[in-house]
Amino acid sequence: MTEVPDREPPRRRVPGPAKPARSGAQRRPGPAARPARSRPMPPAKIRLGSPRPRLRMVSLALTLVLIAFVVRLLQVQAVDASTYAAKAEKNRYVGYTLAAVRGGITDRNGVALATSVDAYDITADPTLFSREQLKIDDGPEQAAALLAPILGQEPEKIIKKLRPANKNLRYTLLASRQTPQVWKQIKDLKSALATKAGNDKSTVNVLAGVLSVASSKRVYPNGDLAAGILGWVNADGKGGGGIEQQLNKQLSGKDGEIRYAQSGGRQVPTAGSTETPAVPGSDVELTIDRDIQWAAQNAISEQVEESRADRGYVIVQDTRTGEILAMANSPGFDPNDLSAASGENMGNAAVQDAYEPGSTAKVMSMAAVLEEGVATPGTHVVVPNRLHRGDRLFKDDIDHATWFLTLNGVLAKSSNIGTILATGQLGRTQAQANKVLYSYLRKFGLGSYTGLGFPGETRGILAAPDKWSTSQQYTIPFGQGLSLNAMQAASIYSTIANGGVRVEPTLVRGTKGPDGQFTDVPAPKKTRVISAKTAKTLAQMLESVVDDREGTGTKARIPGYRVAGKTGTANRVDPATGKYRGYTSSFAGFAPADKPRITVYCAIQNATAGNYFGGQICGPIYKKVMEFALKTLQVPPTGAKPAKLPVSYKP
Repeated sequence: MTEVPDREPPRRRVPGPAKPARSGAQRRPGPAARPARSRPMPPAKIRLGSPRPRLRMVSLALTLVLIAFVVRLLQVQAVDASTYAAKAEKNRYVGYTLAAVRGGITDRNGVALATSVDAYDITADPTLFSREQLKIDDGPEQAAALLAPILGQEPEKIIKKLRPANKNLRYTLLASRQTPQVWKQIKDLKSALATKAGNDKSTVNVLAGVLSVASSKRVYPNGDLAAGILGWVNADGKGGGGIEQQLNKQLSGKDGEIRYAQSGGRQVPTAGSTETPAVPGSDVELTIDRDIQWAAQNAISEQVEESRADRGYVIVQDTRTGEILAMANSPGFDPNDLSAASGENMGNAAVQDAYEPGSTAKVMSMAAVLEEGVATPGTHVVVPNRLHRGDRLFKDDIDHATWFLTLNGVLAKSSNIGTILATGQLGRTQAQANKVLYSYLRKFGLGSYTGLGFPGETRGILAAPDKWSTSQQYTIPFGQGLSLNAMQAASIYSTIANGGVRVEPTLVRGTKGPDGQFTDVPAPKKTRVISAKTAKTLAQMLESVVDDREGTGTKARIPGYRVAGKTGTANRVDPATGKYRGYTSSFAGFAPADKPRITVYCAIQNATAGNYFGGQICGPIYKKVMEFALKTLQVPPTGAKPAKLPVSYKP
């Protein structure tokens, strides 16, 4: 096959202007001849620099930025990881105290006197009321306007809590221990606002940050009954008086705590939570009997009102055990509504008031005389109308001719002069007699606390015998110039009723812990004060006060029962002025006299209407309360005949 050599394709000739002749001959211009044009010069080329330096600079800058991010990331995730995690958890997690359920208080028969019911603490997260959250400036104001009527608070108080100085505060307490009805009102209002906000974008749910924590509220089912004993619980959930304060630690239990993640004021269920359960408080069982307490409180309240007196108290005590069956005060208060209570009536005046007892204290003088053997119930005592001793002239409560009384008659007729004469025999000199009498007063419990450990209790005033003034040497034997409280006075008569052995009074029988185990309180302290023989003799002498027609306590008689008692009418020191004004009227005794079971003591301060003598206004109270207590405890009459000791003699 013959190869054909490569050849260029023939060029196509394109017609164009005739090329000028190469020779120097010039062409003549003709009609069709055109002037020659100069060819344009190409544009000047700009020479660019090398891009590599710029790329290096940008790369270096990006590298530095990436290195900074990496270093910061390492710092956050590795070096300071725990710190930032803690901060995140602090902002994300909220914690609340789980209030322990306060223990209940019952009477000796298990009847509820103080209990706790379900309640709610209304709380809020202030950060959820900020402009950033609600997109409005007056979120706290709008929320306060809605909450104030429900919580019974001023709007300004709520606004201050919802807009705190600390912008990072996540918890504030708006109101504590609110009823379930209050929280339901708030919850319904929140729900309505949330629904409206979902349908209308211009509506803001200003209550989204309002929350609740389950709590409890103290309730006293019997109102003002035994309020002086029970006390109350303050806004912080702590006992503010009485048993509530005295046994606050046992009643309070131990609070718990719960922590959980939250978002927008709501718990995040999937984030988990930690909880330390609260430990409920112990229940406390008192020695008082609710029914006897009611009878005592009703009786003293009626008499205080009728006599227009400042106040009064009644104490009922088991003579054998020292247990207090009732301790009533009038006027009192309702611990369910402290806003209506008077500050001066919120204590327990029966143990907090110190006053001069008057003639009810004469039983201690007689105990000293009998125990020391310087006289007997039949010892003759000549009682003049007036007796000059020291710098004073003493008299009895009534003017009388010379009385020829037995020692028993001195007590039955409550003779001040006869008591001075009898106690003067306790020593060779008056100073010696004073020391002997003082020792007996101390053994009966004067000048010392009763042993109850009750908040605010007074131990009274009993000066040492070398400090007695000239008049005190002769007034103390009949109950003036010294002071005691009503519980001390009742304890004196219980000591005699108990055969001369003083048993420290008790208000608490025991406690029941969360495990249901009941723990008795320690046995009360017992002290021999006088002999059983002296105590029995005194009981017979005290019967004459009530049973004998010449006695001052005849209004305290109880049909079918032998009653021992003593009246008292003392000049009263006005607490406001420190001067004597008005009287302290009292009556103390026990029954059955020959087999004592119950002691009742009554005192009324400053009766301003009607009679003010102790036998006249306190004797009937003693009778009412004693009769009720004997029936309640089913104490039968002994059926034995009284001793009928002589009151007077013929010279």
